[in-house]
Amino acid sequence: MLLLRAIVRPEKSPIVMKSLFNAGFPAVTKLSVFGRGKQRGLKVGNVTYDELPKDLLMIVIPDRDKDFVVETIMLAARSGEKGQAGDGKIFITPVEEVYTISSGRKE
Repeated sequence: MLLLRAIVRPEKSPIVMKSLFNAGFPAVTKLSVFGRGKQRGLKVGNVTYDELPKDLLMIVIPDRDKDFVVETIMLAARSGEKGQAGDGKIFITPVEEVYTISSGRKE
């Protein structure tokens, strides 16, 4: 199993979540976060916004679905056809174990 963490623009978050749901992946954890990427924030006039709002979406999937889910997220989160700076990142890490709290079962 894999944990995908996608950092996306807040306005794209509902679109990504709907795309994942329609693709058969309804279970997503969403957190509002702040940060900056390579663009080092945003400068408007004399004001620099060092930390920008983003949404962090987390989803655990089987290894075999990785490419499909990554593509689903990228298509939904990308701004325009070519995308632009600040559209986000996807991080993928292995998941060693998963437990369901209500049942106590290891999955």
